[in-house]
Parts: sequence; structure tokens; C-alpha cells
Amino acid sequence: MFKASAEVIYNKRIKKGYFEIALSAQAIAKTALPGQFVNIKVSEGIEPLLRRPLSLHRVEGNKIFLLYEVLGKGTETLSRRKAGEDLSVLGPLGSGFSLHSTHYALHILVAGGMGTAPLVFLAEKLAKGKTLVLIGAKTREDILCEEEFRKLGGEVKIATDDGSRGFKGHVSELLKQELLTIDYGLLTIYACGPKLLLKEISRISLERNIPAQLSLESHMACGIGACMGCVIKVTRAPEHQSTRDFEYKRVCKEGPVFEANQILWE
Repeated sequence: MFKASAEVIYNKRIKKGYFEIALSAQAIAKTALPGQFVNIKVSEGIEPLLRRPLSLHRVEGNKIFLLYEVLGKGTETLSRRKAGEDLSVLGPLGSGFSLHSTHYALHILVAGGMGTAPLVFLAEKLAKGKTLVLIGAKTREDILCEEEFRKLGGEVKIATDDGSRGFKGHVSELLKQELLTIDYGLLTIYACGPKLLLKEISRISLERNIPAQLSLESHMACGIGACMGCVIKVTRAPEHQSTRDFEYKRVCKEGPVFEANQILWE
């Protein structure tokens, strides 16, 4: 983990409510892995007090790129930062995706809403393999990163809740439809998005015995594993079981990426 003063290269609106910021952060860029995140101090003062965790969206040379949605005071403040300004950034943080590029013929990436953010960086690493990207959004106006995935050579399919684009329904339903024509023994799933989506993908993968890695979204206070505010319940390894067969792990430290068969959903 590095603490860097990162210069803003640009901070642009890509569509209503969504922004991409590019930062010069050499040390972070050189060590970052897909699925990891950074923690940003969005202002120079004490308001807002807490840093904001943002997934690494892309890495290019000495630059890192972050995709974010303006939802509250912190991200609204971040959206007003200008090129040439410096931001205090901690990262890379957390444990990212384990890349099984030599083991599987097909990688399925499932993104729900802002879950597209870390999956672009992952798709860059998987570009030499065959990838199928399933993007879920509420409406066609909320679809993110479609062209970025296409440029990386992946096959892209869309699901919208209202049917305004592509498959009508949740992206998990689109996944089940796609799996009807795929040999389960040759694929793996990577997913990021809201809890209910990941819970359903976990169920789908376990029922079909498909390996899956899930990148969890969570509210974080410290982002470095100290405050224990983002814990989830997971299965305890058999060799470590004592009076109970589960334990708690931190999304910001042991995660945000977990194997689907680890998580005990509540």
C-alpha cells in the first residue's frame, strides 16, 4: 500500500451522474491488480471526514482511472476537482481477482450497475482469452462501459430492467439463459454489483458447480482493515474449524473479491 499525492489529469462527466477521473499515481499503477481499490481524500478540509473507496477501473502507464457515480456529498465534492489539483490517495488496497487465464476456455464477466468499474481492468488482463461480458442496468441510459469492453475484444450482451435495451430483466436472468448453451466445465465467472445480484450469481454458480469470483460492494470507514466495519460471514477452512464452521472477514482487506463458495449470505 502506498500513500500518494496524485495529480488529477482529468475529471470528466461521461453521462448524467457518472464521472471518470484520471490520476497520476506511479507507485499505485505499477502494483495494482484487477479487483483492488484506492481510498481517496476528496477534499483538503475535514468535510467530508472519511475517504471514499473507489475501484480501479483502468491502469495505463503511470496513470490510474476511476469510474464513479455521484450519490452523496463525498462523490459530489470529488466531481468538482479539477485537472492539475492533487488528491491524497491510499492504494492499491484489498485482494483482487485471481486470474485463471490458463485454466478456462471462457470467462464470463457479469456487471450490475457500477459493478462495471473494476471489470474493465479485469477484462484488460483477460484480453487474450475468450470473454463474454453481461452488463446489467436499470435503463438504456444507465448502461456503462459497453464500448470499452467491445474494444477489448469481448462479446457483450446487455440486460435492462425495463427492456429498453437488450434482454428485458435482471442480468442474472440473462446469465442463466446464456448458460443453457455453454459447457460448464470450460468456464469461470467474475461478477461485481449490488448484494442481491451477487447473492443470486453465487446461487447459480454453486448449483451448476461453476467457479465464480465475486467483488463485493460495501460501506467502508477506514478501508485498511482496522475498524472492522465491513465484515462478512464466510466458511472457515476445515483445518481451522473449532466450535463453529464460519468466521468473519473484512471486505476491505481479505476482499473485496471472494470465491462464491466462501460467502455465507444473510
